Amino acid sequence: MSAKTTSTKPARSANKSAGTSISTIGGYLIQRLQDYGVRHVFGIPGDFVLQFYGMLSESPIKVVGTTNEACAGYAADGYARANGMGAVCVTYCVGGLSICNPIAGAFAEKSPVIVISGAPGMAERVKDPLLHHKVRDFNTQRDVFEKITVRAALLDDPLTAFREIDRCFEAAQRFKRPVYLELPRDRVQAHLPYEYVPNIEAVISDKHALKESLDEAVEQIEKARQPVIIAGIEMHRFGLQREVIRFAEKHGIPICATLLGKSVVSEKHPLYLGVYEGAMGRERVRKYVESSDCVILLGTFMTDINLGIFTAHLDPSRCIYATSEQLRIRHHFIHNVLLADFIKGLGRRSFKLSASPARVEGEAMPVPKVKPSDPVSLKYLMHRIDQTLEQELIVVADVGDSLFASADLTIHQHNEFLSPAYYTSMGFAIPAALGAQMARPERRPLVLVGDGAFQMTGMELSTILRHGFNPIVIVLNNHGYTTERFIQEGPFNDIPCWNYHCLPAVLGGGLGLEARTNAEFDAALSTSLANEKSFSLINVHLRPDDTSMALQRLAERLAKQV
Repeated sequence: MSAKTTSTKPARSANKSAGTSISTIGGYLIQRLQDYGVRHVFGIPGDFVLQFYGMLSESPIKVVGTTNEACAGYAADGYARANGMGAVCVTYCVGGLSICNPIAGAFAEKSPVIVISGAPGMAERVKDPLLHHKVRDFNTQRDVFEKITVRAALLDDPLTAFREIDRCFEAAQRFKRPVYLELPRDRVQAHLPYEYVPNIEAVISDKHALKESLDEAVEQIEKARQPVIIAGIEMHRFGLQREVIRFAEKHGIPICATLLGKSVVSEKHPLYLGVYEGAMGRERVRKYVESSDCVILLGTFMTDINLGIFTAHLDPSRCIYATSEQLRIRHHFIHNVLLADFIKGLGRRSFKLSASPARVEGEAMPVPKVKPSDPVSLKYLMHRIDQTLEQELIVVADVGDSLFASADLTIHQHNEFLSPAYYTSMGFAIPAALGAQMARPERRPLVLVGDGAFQMTGMELSTILRHGFNPIVIVLNNHGYTTERFIQEGPFNDIPCWNYHCLPAVLGGGLGLEARTNAEFDAALSTSLANEKSFSLINVHLRPDDTSMALQRLAERLAKQV
């Protein structure tokens, strides 16, 4: 896709206080983690990775143990989204295969997680013995991870291991996807027999292709009467938010976000329209985007969730579509152009639109007319949460109506929004909140999680408690899987009802609260915001048929189509 230039750059010196040697495979891997800004590694130890865990414990990197490997994967993903890169370290197969689902989600949603797995030593593999944790053959786990990471490597040879480490880190940084490194336990302390000088490949755009793409894009935008920008998740992953906003402000072009990319743009910005998600989104936003004669999609992955289960209608002949993997202007594909170069190039171009874009003011969340004694509803709950977002919070939404209802929240410039809005794997939110607050301790997570998702990974609150973090966890307790009920009702959507607010007694700390009415939720939310010393968990009782406005809008639109 892009031209390459090569340069050499010496490896950084090992930290003298780390107690490890940069000339060993394990030592060099630890140094590269630090070079890329990774200060914490999540995981669970096992015998095949214990030696490397020992090296980690002697380094400046902090090892964060979790309740299970899947939670470690979600936490590393949340950390990567907040920090720019994350890491998880597990043992062979029983640990590695347990993190496949979180890492698959990180791949799908472009979150750069370094996966480090211990493995049997190379000397142990002679004559193919039946070692514990082994599945089929010694390559099984690596074969699996090659399908769900952008690069994978076995660090079995000191002559090539350092370059393999660099190759994987470079790929994680460039593509914003996970990579996999398998470290046999008898290679952790293996020394490189010569001085290693990294060979860094710089990827650059083809200047002719870049100019042609900018010329063609500007020509289409200039002619447009109603251009609109849809800013996606890659604006966040590649740090391009400011460039997009400057481009929009320069020409007065309205901006939307996708559900996965929510928080890329401050939703208080005067040019912000709202989240575009087909029929699940607000009608005014949907009409404006779909009637546009030039839709500029920047870093946007148009998934079925972003498109409101494919209820959206975007004409490719009216679209400029730019991501890190593809650049398409109308039906014309252009190769070898980097996303950052294209967006920055648009910002530098001076041109005039054929007409001033119509201004459409953002739509505030409606204020529900309720009584304090009324049973709490999802609509009122989201309204009250929206009022709290003046504070510096990271909103972490799990899958289902926790996610769909969150689409209407107003995310400010100092807020962030994390969710698995494409891969939609339940159980993401609580361990991801751990990772996000570990990366950004100054930002307090506000976690929205359904009772079904909570029952999958909610015990990660014990790790949150152990590290003294203070997220506010709101459990939407409606006794089952709301989104599945919406699609197909049946007893299989019902789950056991836990007394979620009693969990602090089990875990030995934290604050548990229960809310059945609007007044009780107001009090619980205020108490939680005031409690900065530990996590707060609010068990909110909702009716099983209480659904978000987004799901209701989708139902109305689908009914018309049917």
